[in-house]
Amino acid sequence: MFGMLSGAWRYRYFIVSSIQTELRTKFIRSRLGGLWMILNPLAQVMIFAFVLSAVLSAKLQGIDNRYAYAIYLMSGTLGWSLFAEIVNRCLTIFIDNGNILKKLAFPKIALPLVVIGSALVNNLLLLLAIYVIFSLLGHSPGLAMVWLPLLMVVGITLAIGLGLLFGVLNVFLRDVGQVVPVLMQFLYWFTPVVYMVNIIPAQYRDWLVLNPLIPLVTGYQDVLLYNRMPELSGLGTTFLIGLLLSALSLVLFRKASPEMVDQL
Repeated sequence: MFGMLSGAWRYRYFIVSSIQTELRTKFIRSRLGGLWMILNPLAQVMIFAFVLSAVLSAKLQGIDNRYAYAIYLMSGTLGWSLFAEIVNRCLTIFIDNGNILKKLAFPKIALPLVVIGSALVNNLLLLLAIYVIFSLLGHSPGLAMVWLPLLMVVGITLAIGLGLLFGVLNVFLRDVGQVVPVLMQFLYWFTPVVYMVNIIPAQYRDWLVLNPLIPLVTGYQDVLLYNRMPELSGLGTTFLIGLLLSALSLVLFRKASPEMVDQL
């Protein structure tokens, strides 16, 4: 395990240059460039905000802003998008880079690290866009934003634990690549990104403890919408689950790594 991580450190310049190349390619090959990285989640937010705020007249308690629901949606979307991008890209990362793995000698663990770096840059751009929109809507996040780096670390840890686990399994069992997107859709609607936890009937709320994403997403909403410190005990549990999944996925990755190229 130490050798695998030290190998990634030796190839750190390769990882950084790969992230730069990937981002540069996105900017060069499209007229809108990096805007596409933030337009899709923002468009989804606008649709939900219109339907639930304008049509269904959904309101938030304690927030005196006519655009409060749109702000709520963008806050949760920021946390979900980082998690979802890492998981979805790690799912097929070894299959997509099969030719490179066969031709070049480098630590395979570098590929998930490239995904993390690229996804983090995308998420920071989305955060910048959301902050501008917040200002236009008359909402200014306060000092609670200092908690955002912690939330990002927790989200990345959980995402890479799941993503790497699914990515390795997908090399040997291609059905995993079909099942995981369905599970991600289910997980999205089982997480209070679009709706608020307090609207769920009481008899179903006990099931929410099974979803480690809820403390993470509500943490983003606490920080960006309510300008308050996130609930640290729930985040600690989510972080611990992420660490356990990451350790499990690294062990599986180490054991399966010699056979992965043959399967590709």
